[in-house]
Amino acid sequence: MTVQTAEPVRASVVVEAPIDQAFTTFTRDIGRWWPPDHHLLEAPLKETVFEPRVGGGILDRGEDGSECRWATVLAYEPPERVCFSWSITVDWQVERDPERASEVEVRFIAEGPQRTRVELEHRKLERHGVGWESMRDAVGSERGWQLILDAFGSAAGAPPG
Repeated sequence: MTVQTAEPVRASVVVEAPIDQAFTTFTRDIGRWWPPDHHLLEAPLKETVFEPRVGGGILDRGEDGSECRWATVLAYEPPERVCFSWSITVDWQVERDPERASEVEVRFIAEGPQRTRVELEHRKLERHGVGWESMRDAVGSERGWQLILDAFGSAAGAPPG
C-alpha cells in the first residue's frame, strides 16, 4: 500500500524587527504571543515555554502545575532557522511516538536591518497516520498557523497595512 505524501502547509508574516529580535521573540518569548487557547492541558494555561536547544521541548504549563510537552526542537540555528516536531495526534492528544510526528520549520529572512520575513512550513503531515488530512486542514485553516504567525507578528512588530 502506498502512503500519500501530504503537501506542506505554509504561512508567513513580515515583521518590523531585526532578524535576531524576530528569532528571539519567536523562540524565547513564545509565552508572550502564543494564543492562550491553543493548548492541550485540562487546566488553565499558565505559560508556554520554548527550550532553546536541539532536544529541548516546547511545552505548556498549567496553573495547577501540570505540563504538556507537545514538541521537540529538532534544529536550533539562531537567528535564521528553527525546526520542531509537531507531536500532536489527529485527536489532539500528545503523540509519544516520534516517528508519527510531523515537522514545523521556521525560517527568518532579513529583508533589511529592521524588517524580517518569517516563513513557516509544516511538513510530513502524513506521518500522523489515518486521518492526517484533518490535521492538515486544521493547521492550514484560518485558526491554524496563519493565526499563530499573526499573533507572533503583533508581538514582534508587524508592518502597518
